[in-house]
Amino acid sequence: MSIEPPADAAAPQRNPKAPPPGERTTSHYEGCRGCGDVPGSLRVRSWVGDDGVSVISRFDVLEEHQGAPGLLHGGMLMTALDDALGTAYTQVTRSAVTARLETDFRRPVPVGSTLWLRSRVDALVGRKIYVSGEAHLGELDGEVAGTARALFLEVGVEHFLRHGRPEDLEALGASREVIEAARTAR
Repeated sequence: MSIEPPADAAAPQRNPKAPPPGERTTSHYEGCRGCGDVPGSLRVRSWVGDDGVSVISRFDVLEEHQGAPGLLHGGMLMTALDDALGTAYTQVTRSAVTARLETDFRRPVPVGSTLWLRSRVDALVGRKIYVSGEAHLGELDGEVAGTARALFLEVGVEHFLRHGRPEDLEALGASREVIEAARTAR
């Protein structure tokens, strides 16, 4: 599955229901380990970019995020980038899942740093959403700490009803009957 958009891919168009440029985005799910505000999450915060199909995100690197002594764990950087890229797609469509993520690590990130992530929707083809981004150390035009490209697939709520844990879905208001109906429908 390629993360390179084909030549005939459509340019992204901002969803009219998406927040306006400059506005802070909300967490797509409060229990998310990327943007949620729960113990152990990265607490990535994002704002809609000026063009309406990009996002600027902030990730404060804490001691709990380290891998090597005093340095950010690479998996945490991947999670932050996945979250930022995923927030960008919400500017063009409601719901999607990561199908493929490619990350390049450019430099070590010290604990205590702030990473600014810039992500944008590059193209759309049917259910496929092509997104790319980079993480900058200290400020938006700071040294590049990592880059990422991803392919997301648009899905409906049935995807989460079919595959999510019933107790989490019920906490969000889904009934047992709706969950079971989604799991038996094919």
